[in-house]
Amino acid sequence: MAKRSLSNSRILLTGASSGIGRELARQLGEQRARLVVIARREGRLLELAHTINDSGGRCVPIIGDVTLPEKRAEAIETCQSEFGGLDILVNNAGIGAMGMFADARPERLRQIFEVNFFATAEMIRAAIPVLLRGQDPLIVNVGSVLGHRAVPLKSEYCASKFAIRALTDSLRVELRATGVDFLLVSPSTTDTEFFSSAIEDTTGIDWKLRGAMSCERVAMKTIRAMVNRKREIILSCSGKTLVWLDRLFPTLVDRIVGKFGQ
Repeated sequence: MAKRSLSNSRILLTGASSGIGRELARQLGEQRARLVVIARREGRLLELAHTINDSGGRCVPIIGDVTLPEKRAEAIETCQSEFGGLDILVNNAGIGAMGMFADARPERLRQIFEVNFFATAEMIRAAIPVLLRGQDPLIVNVGSVLGHRAVPLKSEYCASKFAIRALTDSLRVELRATGVDFLLVSPSTTDTEFFSSAIEDTTGIDWKLRGAMSCERVAMKTIRAMVNRKREIILSCSGKTLVWLDRLFPTLVDRIVGKFGQ
């Protein structure tokens, strides 16, 4: 099958103000994709849009929270009004928290699922009718290797990423006859603001980004997978090893992540 061309593609990207989302937007802009980006942090998002537009790309920023139905609708409507439609949806927005599940408030679980799962699911639902009229339509969901194997002290985050993987697998088959393609991206530890911007951390742990992959590399691998029509990528060797060990020796991996999984 021919590779997917990203040049001139109409792309909606969530969570674009920092980390993986920001770098994805920048590199997609270099590919001459036409972008609508949405995030809450106005200054950062406007700076990103200016950078892309000044370098010859096309980027329209939407300031807002993807958990709000009106903001999701605005983003999709902007794709249609500015570019005449939508070809690729990239669901990247996400948040996390660290701490014992039993000690946490129920609101922590609900807030993480609102951003990481429900906003993604409802963005997909709203985008499908527009994507069906697009060119070579694709939905990219940024999950996590922790959506394959969960670890302690991040239970809500892990659960939300497992849910994203299940939704992706289900919709890939459900929409196969329509021509809408799916890519699930499962990074391991990435050099982002995940820990510093977590909504709660009750662990007292000084979290270290040991062996973290750069956002630039995650974005590069993601874009390559989009072009090459991959269905899923696990981005690090350690992540692939963890997933396969868990499938073959789950009890052993329980002991390993219990000791080193923090």
